[in-house]
Amino acid sequence: MPAPGYVFRDGGPIPDSDLHGSPEQIHSPTSQENAFQATRQSPQSSNFAIHTPTSSNSKIDVSQSTRQGSTSNSSTVNTPNSNKSSLSASTESHALAEADHELKGAAQQEHFEAEVKNLGWNDDPKNVPTPLVGGLPNEELWLLVRRFNKQMYHVKATPVAPLGGLDLYIAEKDEFSPDKLRANIERLYMTVIVGVVGMGKHIARLRSWREPPRTAAFCTAYFIAWIFNFVVPLIFVTLIVLIMYPPSRAVMFPPAPLALVSSKTGGVQSPAAGVLGSHDSITGAPEKHQGEAVEQEASNFVSGFASIALSSATGKHEQGDPESDPLDKSVPDPTRMALAGADAQTSVAGGSPTKEHDKTKEPMQDAMWTKMRPIMHIIGDVSDGWERFANALSPTAPFPKETPRIKLAGLLVPAVAVSLLTTSAMFMKMTTFSIGLGFFGDPIITRATAWLNREFPHWEKLLEIRNTILKGVPTNAQLTITLLRIGEVNKAPLPPPPTSDKPPSDQPKSLNGDDLALDASNEEIHDAIHADVSETTDEALTEKPKHRHGSRVLGFLKGTTKTGVETKLSADRISAAIGSSKAKNHLGILPKPSEQIVSGPVDFSARYKGKKGWIYLSTSATIPCISFSTHSSNGTGEESQEKLKPIWTVPIEEITEIKKVGGLGWKAKLVVGWATNRNVADGLEIVDKRGERWRTTAIPLREELFNRLVAMGGQKWESW
Repeated sequence: MPAPGYVFRDGGPIPDSDLHGSPEQIHSPTSQENAFQATRQSPQSSNFAIHTPTSSNSKIDVSQSTRQGSTSNSSTVNTPNSNKSSLSASTESHALAEADHELKGAAQQEHFEAEVKNLGWNDDPKNVPTPLVGGLPNEELWLLVRRFNKQMYHVKATPVAPLGGLDLYIAEKDEFSPDKLRANIERLYMTVIVGVVGMGKHIARLRSWREPPRTAAFCTAYFIAWIFNFVVPLIFVTLIVLIMYPPSRAVMFPPAPLALVSSKTGGVQSPAAGVLGSHDSITGAPEKHQGEAVEQEASNFVSGFASIALSSATGKHEQGDPESDPLDKSVPDPTRMALAGADAQTSVAGGSPTKEHDKTKEPMQDAMWTKMRPIMHIIGDVSDGWERFANALSPTAPFPKETPRIKLAGLLVPAVAVSLLTTSAMFMKMTTFSIGLGFFGDPIITRATAWLNREFPHWEKLLEIRNTILKGVPTNAQLTITLLRIGEVNKAPLPPPPTSDKPPSDQPKSLNGDDLALDASNEEIHDAIHADVSETTDEALTEKPKHRHGSRVLGFLKGTTKTGVETKLSADRISAAIGSSKAKNHLGILPKPSEQIVSGPVDFSARYKGKKGWIYLSTSATIPCISFSTHSSNGTGEESQEKLKPIWTVPIEEITEIKKVGGLGWKAKLVVGWATNRNVADGLEIVDKRGERWRTTAIPLREELFNRLVAMGGQKWESW
């Protein structure tokens, strides 16, 4: 069976990925000489150090000898692994990022930049070298980073080594918010639900007999095994083959676009979107970049829920809201709409919805919200388990390929032996005995559990699947942070996912009908994947524009609200000039569409206490650090520390907490987004070992700054 959910390519060369360390093998539409190089020098001066490309142990650091006679012209010579000594390999993720990889992408190549190499942070995606990481196409890398940005809100460093060897696991006391619940449900859709739908369509194809040779082979094997009572061993052996020999998956279960296969008939159908614009989405909707159609489906899936899902759809995330937001206080809470509607319906029916008459109202509401955190954790754990199995079946570099498969197959080998020696009567006996023991053996189970808790604390954690058979196998988030760390170790931060304001093309994705094992001709497949132009044209001609009075009223309200928002923000500028600290945090949160701020990977446009400036990330200094300055480097990278004059500086290794914070409250953000159609620039809060907090606001590239910070140091993170 094909690997569930989103699984990376396995076996066979990936286009532009079989590179073996030669920079000339990495191609880009522009030449290396014309490539946009690393830009900006850190505000911190750096001592002269020479790093060898072999290992962290062979690093030659002559900074001690230069401290006695340091000059302003200090420099650093960087090689692919020159930053490895800053990471202590505290987890398997750090160790894999520091390892010498066979397949090398642009981010793993040798360079001699003073700070970091810019691989195309502000460039067109076509001009970005490919692949950035060896063995992984750029589109799949950006897909992972895009979903990582939606999943991660708040991380804290922990001194405890993770049992599974990988950090960035979900904390037990993870904060609940409807926005996190939304993100977890979306992830559940993109992994589990899409994977289950794919398996269901494979079953429909087999049962339909539209692919006679394949169905006949399955049918023959099954009934022969049935005659000799080998059905269960046959299933286990088949699973072992699928796990250990990846090419067998495409033979037994030939891939086909999900939207093109009917779950009822197993034959060809026209995609729900009218055109086959994507292969891995259920609707087949067009997409600008790989995976975007599934992400949009997941967002619409969540938006269909009522009550609590209404809170999720509005993006409520109070933990990331600013402490004081005048706009947020004056906006009604849209999550009360569902409750108000239910109260109105009760009143119409002759009931009394008030708490004086309905004594269950408040306890039930409190119980529902209290149970949301464990429910959110369960959803997250299910998605994590699914992603781990997918990454075990089809590992992605730099994680090992064979070890996870051998572990999974090794568990099934004893199962094959047991199934050969166990009769049906014995199996039923053991099953019914287990049911009886579980039902009537509560005293024994309770005492045994109490003894385990006393003698072996946290024994449940030791038996979790992530700490046993899937130990060392990452979730997609853990895989992403490892890839980000590869870029940081080699001082070549990975460029962020590309964005575009243009809608996706309505043209179908290329598809060769001869390669599909579907019972349909090329003409039928062509008709199914292309939109019916005649019907679309007829609908466009027959549809008449409707001018409703309600739309005019809504437009008037939208214009009035937009004016009110702009007036309030103008008043904040005046209050900030007077000295209001609360108003200062609102400056710059609503950038104008005409503003094209080019920043990253070294400096990021931001504000600190209302002051407009730049956040600098320095890796060439003796101690890598983050600092804020009101002076811009202007892209030259030649400014000295004295000229930049940072307001504050925090060493990267001393960061213990990083939290995304909102520029506006969640209710005000809804109103501003609806009235102005503009993005709100959010902020970031950093906490160091001394407990000092540094809150920066109005950061257009907040996600990219967050990703660099979590990947630069040697901290062991946990997600909150």
